[in-house]
Amino acid sequence: MATSHEAYVDTSALIAFMDGSDSHHAIFARLFSDPPRLCTSPLVIAEGHGWFLRRFDGTRALEFLALVDALTPLVVVPVGPKEMAAAALLLRRFADQALTLADAVGLHLARVRKCKTCWSTDRHLRLAGTPLVIDGI
Repeated sequence: MATSHEAYVDTSALIAFMDGSDSHHAIFARLFSDPPRLCTSPLVIAEGHGWFLRRFDGTRALEFLALVDALTPLVVVPVGPKEMAAAALLLRRFADQALTLADAVGLHLARVRKCKTCWSTDRHLRLAGTPLVIDGI
């Protein structure tokens, strides 16, 4: 199991970084200016693409994908049946929370990859014990 990633990146961090009107933009612009090793999931990339597509347009959605491609310290971790099964267990465990499948996969990946922090504004992503980077700011 990989243990080299210092932070798991959630959709909200990528949105805040790219969208200057986001209330957390300044925080994530600073963090992404000199990032540690980062990881995320394809579900996060899909969520972010969809968010920019719906909120803005196809051009902005493609700019989001280009941003993800340009983030060289970012590794997109493949999600297969094992990760989906672990996420389903987390969804059942935290059924009282409004977790998405992408959130549950993120909780799982952050735990198994031993990420030191989670880059997110979504408070649910600290449920499995990985602290949010915004908690320390």
